[in-house]
Amino acid sequence: MSRLLTRRRFLIGSTLTASALGLSGCDALVESDRTKSVLKIAEGFSMKTQRFLLGDNALAREFGEADLSPVFRSNGTSMPDNPQYLDWMSRQFSTWRLDVGGLVEKPAQFSLAQLKAMPSRTQITRHDCVEGWSAIGKWTGLPLGTLLQSVGLKPQARYVVFHCADEYEKSLDGTGWYYESIDLVDAFHPQTILAYAMNGRDLEVAHGAPLRLRVERQLGYKQAKYLTRIEAVADLGQFYGGNGGFWEDRGYEWYAGI
Repeated sequence: MSRLLTRRRFLIGSTLTASALGLSGCDALVESDRTKSVLKIAEGFSMKTQRFLLGDNALAREFGEADLSPVFRSNGTSMPDNPQYLDWMSRQFSTWRLDVGGLVEKPAQFSLAQLKAMPSRTQITRHDCVEGWSAIGKWTGLPLGTLLQSVGLKPQARYVVFHCADEYEKSLDGTGWYYESIDLVDAFHPQTILAYAMNGRDLEVAHGAPLRLRVERQLGYKQAKYLTRIEAVADLGQFYGGNGGFWEDRGYEWYAGI
């Protein structure tokens, strides 16, 4: 166990270091092609190392009920302010739908009730935020792999993109909307779920109601909240800054493995 914990600290530290470059005052350094190239190489090494050491299906550590954190902070947005989301919320999300499309055989929309009727998984895991805090929570939701199998992925699909209802940063060109992405290895990992409950209750708004992503082997900013659309794609370059996520477009690593 100590070996795994040491490795976990190393990977968290590596990710924090690279991410800090993107958010510090060193804009000129981050924007240089050479620096971007070095960070990409380091990120690729991190992903390959984790998957080589642990394997594609190795589980993140799971805990017991006694380990639940008394306080679980909200990361990122705590209340989306766009009118569509506020309308969904006022109706207890009865009119909300999850769109699933892109490179799939059977594009579909799912209500929250339909998602809850599918086979579920419950897991108690630790959330590690890039800001330096951690908390343990109990999550229940639909395995993402099950949903993807129900719509059928086309052969060209390589990534899954998650579109969210929170405009994290106001912009004229749409680049302020939160989004995230993972590859198919993580999409079909048994602990990657679309969570609709936390600690035995429906998700609160601050924690991503009505649906959020949990991809337990990566840092907190990958756990996209307020999901509205899931899109299977062949590459990530077509979205916003082209780096696969809101924070990734601002210097964070795309693969935030821990």
